[in-house]
Amino acid sequence: MKLIGSTLSLPGLVEGRFGGRHQFAEMIRQAFAAAVFQGWREIVLSDPDFADWPLDERGVAQDLHDWSKTGGKLTMMAASYDMLLRRHARFVTWRRSWSHIVECRAGTATYGDNMPSALWSSGWAFERHDVRGCNGVAGTDAVRNVALKEHLNERLLNASPAFPATVLGL
Repeated sequence: MKLIGSTLSLPGLVEGRFGGRHQFAEMIRQAFAAAVFQGWREIVLSDPDFADWPLDERGVAQDLHDWSKTGGKLTMMAASYDMLLRRHARFVTWRRSWSHIVECRAGTATYGDNMPSALWSSGWAFERHDVRGCNGVAGTDAVRNVALKEHLNERLLNASPAFPATVLGL
């Protein structure tokens, strides 16, 4: 973000096709900055394991912290949270502090297709069609974003609670 006069401006979020790990990571950074700046009320994240998302970066953690004060809701879905736990300590700490606004679910094996890799908000979203190559489509196209949300909701209905904020012992 940069300050222009007395107005805060954000670099534009990606519209259209994207490709490559660098652009993918930068797009996620910009999305969380936009979530704070634009006051997104709901965010849905979905990925097989979130291994290559920049969730452990200090700037992303700060944006998530700032966004969480706005009263939004974050829903996550993964096939497994093991990699997230190993690679993203800042995110795990943030999730623990803000567990009342974060719902985590694990995808089930009832679907023959792969776990979607996507970020959805009501105004902007992306979906990776090739996780290894980090290629996909992003933008504000309402038709595509409604279809993505419906697909994610379908998957979430068949997912079970996962990645608890705390582990209770006896």
